Amino acid sequence: MRKLSELYRPSLALLTDLYQLTMACAAWRAGLADREAVFHLFFRKNPFGGGYSIACGLEYALDYLASLRFDEEDLAYLAGVTGADGGRLFPDDFLAALRELPLALDVDAVPEGTVVFPNEPLLRVRGPIIPAMLVETPLLNIVNFQTLIATKASRIVHAAQGEPVIDFGLRRAQGIDGALTASRAAYAGGCAATSNVLAGRLFGIPVKGTHAHSWVMLFDTEREAFETYAKALPNNCVFLVDTYDTLEGVRNAIEVGRWLRDHGHQLLGIRLDSGDLAWFSVEARKLLDAAGFPDAKILASNDLDEQTIESLKGQGATIAVWGVGTRLVTGHDHPALGGVYKLGAVRRPGEPWKYRVKLSEQAAKTTTPGVLQVRRFETAAGLVADGIFDESRGWPDGPRAIVDPLDFTRQKRIPAEARQTDLLVPVLRAGRPVYEAPPLAAIRDRALAEVARLPASLKRFLNPHQYPVGLEPSLHELKTRLVLEARGAVRR
Repeated sequence: MRKLSELYRPSLALLTDLYQLTMACAAWRAGLADREAVFHLFFRKNPFGGGYSIACGLEYALDYLASLRFDEEDLAYLAGVTGADGGRLFPDDFLAALRELPLALDVDAVPEGTVVFPNEPLLRVRGPIIPAMLVETPLLNIVNFQTLIATKASRIVHAAQGEPVIDFGLRRAQGIDGALTASRAAYAGGCAATSNVLAGRLFGIPVKGTHAHSWVMLFDTEREAFETYAKALPNNCVFLVDTYDTLEGVRNAIEVGRWLRDHGHQLLGIRLDSGDLAWFSVEARKLLDAAGFPDAKILASNDLDEQTIESLKGQGATIAVWGVGTRLVTGHDHPALGGVYKLGAVRRPGEPWKYRVKLSEQAAKTTTPGVLQVRRFETAAGLVADGIFDESRGWPDGPRAIVDPLDFTRQKRIPAEARQTDLLVPVLRAGRPVYEAPPLAAIRDRALAEVARLPASLKRFLNPHQYPVGLEPSLHELKTRLVLEARGAVRR
């Protein structure tokens, strides 16, 4: 991957919300700079009404953290930021502290391409309170969007049932960065290629494309347009056939396909971009097969997503390649993951952790205290459950079980024979990377393999099964006690 400093300006330290800096300044002035804290980045609900999500964005996040520094331009800008009274907001001594600020954070994260579920930490950030607060917004910005799009891509790829899905979203993405990061995340989630040539160069993603309607309209006849294109690019001929009359366009493509065959090349396929895609694909397939082109693929585009693809397949469509654009790169119908970054524990240097819990009138928004880790259990039959526990105290010996964080009466026993894997792995220690990010193609392979072993009930689009994620019982007890204390129900 190209470094973020190669894609943008060398310093991205100001890629944050103002309140991160005001809190950091307040903590510094209050003498709290030596306090240690633990934050967890997680989301509360799978996007798109789905049964799972795909973790994505770690490589960007790690690159951001490893290179985080305030340069002189950053500090000069902050010196000019004013408060409500028109006076300077940030004093010189605080800016001097930012200039020398050591990152010194320990970060553990779920590897990209891993299947994840609500309320599980995707990242755990531990270290001095000021840098730990400063990285909140950029980490959420990076991980939220890429996890969202990787998940959308995974769902679309699942709907395609093994047929290639190509990211066609560049022209509809939210700006240049939205297009680039969406293409990266879409490939990580399982897409086979992208039309985005810059993403292809930067991330090593295969690039694919056909031609536009304007190419056909440039000529007096559709046949002439196809012939001219074939003579120029005989090894890349997929003809867009619906500019005027779709089935007549297929016939013109077949005639040019015969010319290609006579000259040692192949008609790779045709593309449908409008109309009744199911019916047109069936009729086009008949024409292609009857003309001796059984290997020519039918590619479809036009506002596709997982629901549309599933419907088209149910109607018997003979589409073999799916070009998905707007509804993929924009995370259509669920525009943001909604990940959050919450404090779990604090301490003075050398002292034990003091656990923290955030309350809410909504039970789902009450946080879990601790230095959290996620343990995944599975048997030969497949995944069993995920348990969240406090790593600083460990998982107690004895029979294993988890407690539903929203309903303590729902508990699940873990079979004795179940294997266990802790999902959060070290990626940064004292501000230095200790993790080598795998190639993007390997991340994609991981995501495809992880989704393949999920039960069908988790992958269905309508009312998917809820995968069991719960708290280790003693952590549940700790959380309950802290909630009661915070509400004044028991004496401290």
